Amino acid sequence: MFVRAVYATGDPALLDTAVRSLNSAGRDLLEERPGYRGAGIFVDRELGKLLAVSWWETEAARHNSDEIMRERREALLEPFAGTVSVANYEAAVFHQLAHPRQGGGLRAARLEFDPRDADLVVDAFRATVVPRAESLPGLCRTSLLLDRERGRAVAGALFADRAALAASRAAMAGVRHEASAKAHVDVVGLEEFEVVYADVRLD
Repeated sequence: MFVRAVYATGDPALLDTAVRSLNSAGRDLLEERPGYRGAGIFVDRELGKLLAVSWWETEAARHNSDEIMRERREALLEPFAGTVSVANYEAAVFHQLAHPRQGGGLRAARLEFDPRDADLVVDAFRATVVPRAESLPGLCRTSLLLDRERGRAVAGALFADRAALAASRAAMAGVRHEASAKAHVDVVGLEEFEVVYADVRLD
């Protein structure tokens, strides 16, 4: 699968307005696009951050949806968004154990690497992060979103509730250290979000 990630920041007091818009008109708009496989909305209400992720069956399906989504994005995010950035990824790893639910937690690590090491990054994630994370209580999903050309990735771990997310911090720090050494990646960012919704159709 392929992913478009929209990252917006703004006034925390206006965040729920954008969430409601994305959760209604935004989802309707996505559902109309060929090749659409699901979406997720994740927020940091204290700082005023919103991460909206859409999943696509093929790279062409994602690309074909770009124009209409670009035209509508500003209106969907008003008046919340002061800054907006968009990134495209390949979903190199998607390992789901349970269906995520509202109120859960997402931890996202932003990675940078030599583009020549892209396959090494994927192999290290599958061999180290996936099996080590599986034993953590409350884990719903692990994923690795990859931009091979730019040497960037986002490693995600999604938990059933915020308590499980918090309880996993020490263990995941060890996993992150081991995997980053094996894959020759730099961890350049680490964030946690509340799950508003996260729905991906695999079949």
